[in-house]
Amino acid sequence: MACCTAKSRHSSYRQDRVWKDTGYLIPAFIHLRRCHNNPMLGPTVLVLAPTRELASQIQDEVVKFGRSSRVSCTCLYGGASKGPQLREIERGADIVVATPGRLNDILEMKKISLHQVSLLVLDEADRMLDMGFEPQIRKIVDEIPRTRQTLMYTATWPKEVTKIAGDLLRDPVQVNIGSINELVANKSITQYVEVVPPMDKQRRLEQILRDQERGSKIIIFCSTKKMCDQLARGIGRSFNAVSIHGDKSQAERDNVLNQFRTGRAPILVATDVAARGLDIKDIRVVINYDFPTGIEDYVHRIGRTGRAGATGVSYTFFSEQDWKYAGDLVKLLEGANQHVPPQLLDMASRGGTGGPRNQAAGMSRWDGPGGSRFEPAVGGPCWLWWS
Repeated sequence: MACCTAKSRHSSYRQDRVWKDTGYLIPAFIHLRRCHNNPMLGPTVLVLAPTRELASQIQDEVVKFGRSSRVSCTCLYGGASKGPQLREIERGADIVVATPGRLNDILEMKKISLHQVSLLVLDEADRMLDMGFEPQIRKIVDEIPRTRQTLMYTATWPKEVTKIAGDLLRDPVQVNIGSINELVANKSITQYVEVVPPMDKQRRLEQILRDQERGSKIIIFCSTKKMCDQLARGIGRSFNAVSIHGDKSQAERDNVLNQFRTGRAPILVATDVAARGLDIKDIRVVINYDFPTGIEDYVHRIGRTGRAGATGVSYTFFSEQDWKYAGDLVKLLEGANQHVPPQLLDMASRGGTGGPRNQAAGMSRWDGPGGSRFEPAVGGPCWLWWS
C-alpha cells in the first residue's frame, strides 16, 4: 500500500482476497482526493476483473470503504441488461469496475469516456488472459492516457502475462510475498488424496459429506458444467447442494451464491472459472471430485479453505487417467508435510511426473522469461505494477 501511494512500481502477493482489494482501493481513494476530477466526464479509476462475481465483490468493497469519502462506483459486467449500467455511467462514477467484454461493448457504443483514467488496475490478469480477454484489454488500454499508473495482479507468470506486462507497463518493479520459484500449498490445509475409480466417486463423496459437521461450507470442484449440474442433482436428494458455472444467468448465479453464503445451501458444486476470485468466508472443506488440468489449479482450488489464519481440509479423488500429474502432486504433498498414498507413489514411479500443460513449441505456458518457472504460492502471488 505504501508503494502505491508513493507512486512506485511494484508487485505483491496477498493470501486473503479482501486484503488484496484494500491494497489498491485505499490508495485509489487517496488518488481521487488529489485529482478532483468531475465524475460526470468519466471515471478516474478503472478496475478490470475476469468475472462478474469478482467485479461485484470489488464494487462491494469500494462501497464499504469509500462510503465516508462519498466515492461513487459503477460495476459493468455481461449477463445483465446494459440499460441500468448505462444510466449509472450517465450519473457519473469516480471508480468503474468492469469485465473487459462488457466495458469494450460500452466503449464501442461511445457511452463512456476513459480520458480521465489515471489509475488502472488489472485484477487476476492471468485469468483474464486465460479467458481470452487480451484483445479487449488492449482496446481498453488504448483509450486510456499513457500517463496513467497501472497496477497488475497475477497469480502466475506465464509467457502471456510476460508479454502483456512488457507492452502495457513502463519500467515496472515487482514485489512478491511468498514463494514464486516453486509451487507450494498452504500448510494450514490438511490434504487427503484418494485413488478412486470413476464409478466409485459419488459413493465416496457422499461418505465424506456425511462425516462433516452439519452446516459446514463445502466447495466441490468438477471439470465440466454438465457434471456440476448432474452431481448437484445427484447429491441434492440427501444434502443441500447448489451448482454454479458459466452457463447460468446472472440472476441464477447471484441466487446460488446467496444460498451458499447464508448457509441455506452449504454445499457448492463449481467449475474452476466460476469459483475463481470468489470471496466466501469460512469454507471448511474443498473436494476435488475431478482432478484439475494442472497442478497449479489444484493449489488454487484447495486454497479456498484455510484462509486468514484458519485451518481447512481438502479431499482429492485421483484416478489412473490423472497419472501424468502424480509426480507433481507427490512433490506438493511432501513439501507441505502431508501423507502420500502408496498408490499415488506407485503412479509417480511409473512416470507420472506432470504431463504437458498448455505447451507450445515445447514450452510450458507456466515458463517465465528464460525458461525459469514462476508459479504461485497458495492464494496466488500478485504482481502489482505501478507505472
